[in-house]
Amino acid sequence: MLSAALSLGVSALVAGAWGVGLLASPAALFMFDDRTTPSVPPQAWVVLLLVGAAGLGGGFAAERLGARRALVLVAGALVVLCAASLVVSRFLHLDIVFAPMMFAAFGSLLTAQARRLWKIDSLLTENVERLAVRRSALEGRGADGRLLSGLKLLNTVLPLEEAVIFRLDEWGAPVQAARLRAQTRAGTRDDGSNSAWREGVRTCERVMRSRELEVKAEAPGGEGASTVAVPLCHDGQAVGALLLRLRGRFDEEDRPLLENVSAQFARNLQRDDARALDVPRPRATFFSSRAARQRLEAFGVVSGLLTEQGFAGLVLSEGSDAHAVAYLDGTLAFVNPAMRAAARLGDAAWRKLDLFALLERFRTGVFDEPQIAVRRVLQTGQQYERELTFLDRDETLLLRIALVTSDAADEREGEGEARAALPLCLAVTVRDVTRMKELDKLKSDMLSLMSHELRTPVTSINGFAELLMADDKLPEDAREFLSIIHTESQRVARMLSTFLSVAKLEQKDRQEVLIAPLTLDDVVREAITSFQPVAKRKRIRLVEREGQRLPPVAADRGLITQAVANLVDNAIKYSPERTSVTLSTALEADAVRLTVEDRGYGIPPEDQDKVWEKFYRVARDGRIKEEESTGLGLSFVRQVVEQHGGQVFLKSEPGLGSRVGFTLPRL
Repeated sequence: MLSAALSLGVSALVAGAWGVGLLASPAALFMFDDRTTPSVPPQAWVVLLLVGAAGLGGGFAAERLGARRALVLVAGALVVLCAASLVVSRFLHLDIVFAPMMFAAFGSLLTAQARRLWKIDSLLTENVERLAVRRSALEGRGADGRLLSGLKLLNTVLPLEEAVIFRLDEWGAPVQAARLRAQTRAGTRDDGSNSAWREGVRTCERVMRSRELEVKAEAPGGEGASTVAVPLCHDGQAVGALLLRLRGRFDEEDRPLLENVSAQFARNLQRDDARALDVPRPRATFFSSRAARQRLEAFGVVSGLLTEQGFAGLVLSEGSDAHAVAYLDGTLAFVNPAMRAAARLGDAAWRKLDLFALLERFRTGVFDEPQIAVRRVLQTGQQYERELTFLDRDETLLLRIALVTSDAADEREGEGEARAALPLCLAVTVRDVTRMKELDKLKSDMLSLMSHELRTPVTSINGFAELLMADDKLPEDAREFLSIIHTESQRVARMLSTFLSVAKLEQKDRQEVLIAPLTLDDVVREAITSFQPVAKRKRIRLVEREGQRLPPVAADRGLITQAVANLVDNAIKYSPERTSVTLSTALEADAVRLTVEDRGYGIPPEDQDKVWEKFYRVARDGRIKEEESTGLGLSFVRQVVEQHGGQVFLKSEPGLGSRVGFTLPRL
């Protein structure tokens, strides 16, 4: 509608100019008139109709086809009309007002193109200003703080007496932006005098014009103090200067240091100057030189941000872990040298690979479908992590695939309007954990050996204690001591059994677990049958909550059964008499959930994350931590569940009980 209105407006102006005779001379160029029979113009309403149609045609062509193709089309149409005007005026002595139509068509075309350029310019200005004003996650503190921090950095590596950063004001004159002075000593010169200051300003103005570092020695031979002026340039524009007064001579080996630090100073100053400018109004962006300068300053900010954002990739290049970054279309954006080494790739070979081809190089028995892993990460947003064991080269790698979202970049923006996190890219990390697994295996082997060696004497102690207690002639005090020996030996035996289970589970990291279809309902019924006598002795009701029929899971029956037994044993142990312990199962989207719920003492919030750690025990009611507990039960459960690709959970409230369990992927 706006384009049509502009075209009609241009047509009306052209028709008005024709009506008052301003287009008489151009119109005569496109007619064969003689003095005896001049061409007769049409009626006014016909002129308006023809001129308006020409204007609308030119504007519509520019909007739909673009200026270049519209110009060809309009020029061709006008050539035909020009020929028609010459023929009609020569033989029929009629004026078809070709000149007004030509001016209306070209005027509307130019107006429509100017409007398109104005819209694009406004959008460009808005987006550039938005990027320039937004604070970057890698930006750190404000400009003033970064300038002073940079001067302190120089003070640690150079014999500085004074350092001043000058920036350009709105009139283009250098003004002080930051200053650092060393502690004055007796006999030092007074560099704060007006003459020294004016000389320093003139030096800075000179280096900003020449764009070259300048060194001036205070004494002949260059052995005494010296002054160094460095231009601060960003994207070909001088934004300030750095003036250094050194206590000794300037070493040329420090030139790269000054140039690199000065480049950062220039980016800081340019970014601060650009953000201090007012955002131009959309209607002022196309025809205003000040708005054009603001766009240029904003583009400088974006350029500096892109340079600093590139630091992240360079840092990953120096990392010991293997890192790769992939776009969401699967192409690889970055692969650091450690990843190329882990994947057995040459320096340039990775450029021919995509994400899936890279992951194929880490295919093992537990990671045989990289496509499924990537799909799960993209669908759920949760990271994928697996330990990959390569027996042929005696190596264990920890593979992690994660989805990087805009939350990582926006976390510095503080409290603001809540926005949905946008997925940005995929990050693949590979860490060599071979040495760590070897140490863990050594620890497990030692623990297993000690447990085996201790079980024999503990079993003997327990057996002989039972035999002695069977003697009716034994004194009462001796019987009491034997009862303590028997109880404690049983506790040590249970502890050794748990130690062996944990060691056996850790040793299975490098072995195949006996995976087979397993229904959790069967495991629940076996656990209830096994622990029913123990629950009855403590007057606890052990029940199963009926649920829907469950699909099987792929699991090691022995390990899962022992994990469920640990959960039930804990629930009974930490529940008071005349309460109930309920076991239930449920089907979720892609997993099967098993829950053990009790009405026991509960677990304080500060301990709920720690109970899954080895040897951690919860103190209850100000008493010493449970003496019969080894602190390994829940740790064993978590290891078993995570080894099967599941997750554990715990919800507890002190005094009201706990709900603890796990989920396993369904078949």
